[in-house]
Amino acid sequence: MAEVEKRTDSQTTIPKVLVGLAVTAMVVVFAGFVFVLARRLGWTLGWIYVGIVVATLTINLACLLRWNPELIRRRMRLGKFTKTWDKVWAVLFGLAMIAIYVAVVMEARDRVSSAPGAAWLLGLAIFVPGWALAIWSMVVNPFFEKTVRIQTDHGHRVIDTGPYAYMRHPGYVGFSGWMLSTPLLLASTWAFVPALITVVLLVIRTVLEDRTLHAELPGYAEYASRVRFRLIPGVW
Repeated sequence: MAEVEKRTDSQTTIPKVLVGLAVTAMVVVFAGFVFVLARRLGWTLGWIYVGIVVATLTINLACLLRWNPELIRRRMRLGKFTKTWDKVWAVLFGLAMIAIYVAVVMEARDRVSSAPGAAWLLGLAIFVPGWALAIWSMVVNPFFEKTVRIQTDHGHRVIDTGPYAYMRHPGYVGFSGWMLSTPLLLASTWAFVPALITVVLLVIRTVLEDRTLHAELPGYAEYASRVRFRLIPGVW
């Protein structure tokens, strides 16, 4: 029995180490991308933003390790039967996200380093609840994979607890907050263009995913009749 428990602990520790290394690598690449393009290591807003993102990712990882560790493994790979349209969507969304940061750093190269102001505070007021909603969604939903598919290999079922009791796709609302807050947190006007494009893409994905779930996930139509709003309660 002791030998089995020891092996189980080892199997649990290894994924945690791998996840930690993956997050660290992602943060290093992200920070390098921002600052190399900006060519300004003294960029105050950039350092603050990277710090906020790192803290948020750390909290996200800690919450998932505590309450939904299996989701971490699932989100690190592409699940079988992912919809073809979602693969195309992922490419477009990734390009739009990159465009946000390219626009930000291109503006930052010609601007004197500035301290946070009123616009920054507004951005933070959007970023924090947005990520809180996204993390809450991931914690309560074991099927919150990164691609759209019916997860028959994991006993896919309707989730109607937590934020899903109020809206059908709360994670997208949270991610929209991240996208829209970034231009404010990094003092970029032009970044609003690709940021708005990412939000439009999230709305499009919401529609397509909702149709897929209606057609293929048992019980979803009944759930949708109870929780009528996809993203914004009382609006849509």
